[in-house]
Amino acid sequence: MSQNCRRRDSIHMRRVRRWYRQIYGAESGLTRRQKTGGTMQAAGVTLFLAMFFYRSFLAVPLMIPVGMIYLTLLEKKKRIKGRERLRSEFKDAILSVAANLRAGYAVENAFRETMQEMKVLHGREAPIYRELYKITQGLANRISIETLMQQFAGRAKLEEIQEFADIFSMAKRSGGNLTEIIYETAAIISEKIDVEKEIQVLLAAKRLEQNIMSIIPFAIILYVSAASSGYFDVLYETIAGRTVMSICLAIYAAAYVMGVRITEIKI
Repeated sequence: MSQNCRRRDSIHMRRVRRWYRQIYGAESGLTRRQKTGGTMQAAGVTLFLAMFFYRSFLAVPLMIPVGMIYLTLLEKKKRIKGRERLRSEFKDAILSVAANLRAGYAVENAFRETMQEMKVLHGREAPIYRELYKITQGLANRISIETLMQQFAGRAKLEEIQEFADIFSMAKRSGGNLTEIIYETAAIISEKIDVEKEIQVLLAAKRLEQNIMSIIPFAIILYVSAASSGYFDVLYETIAGRTVMSICLAIYAAAYVMGVRITEIKI
């Protein structure tokens, strides 16, 4: 019997480790500090939910999947935040490239000049500076600018950067008025990014409301428990009560995930 329990626990932990590796894979783009912080937050949420819904440390292993779901959402949120930062910085970069081209710089020199401008504007740790540094290093190694832009778009996984890379490659091959094509493309993409920013500002209030509504159920139950000791004991000491709390947990988790998805709008 004990061997079967240990075997089930071992299988469960292997699944958790596999899930963790999927969340924090090689392409996560997060630093070790961010991964550690996210893991600690997920562990705290797992322990809190186990104590809140069941008042038992024995429920912690049962809450691990919930904690992993929270970790997935948290990691996704950090990725989105990082991509939003790169998108905003990319807007400055393409406008700088377009201005440098109009000023008479060659394409390769325009990107080198833009890299220096982004270092001053956003700093060495900025994602756009690191990407432009890779591009300039590739140019120094005689890699074509079209290939480097496509590689940049592949790493960033942003629609605006992929569009710019495709148009840039076609304009470079066609031999047309590259300066005007890049300038018009940069203006269009910049306008699209500005519209996305305005939408995010409008959604900020709704996200705040969603966060507050997520906390209110816990606040109410904790307040009643503190004011009337033993009021909710029936929910933690009977099978029927634990079943009710399990159903409440499932409903709350579904509502939280739904709320997060509703406030995500892409254009």
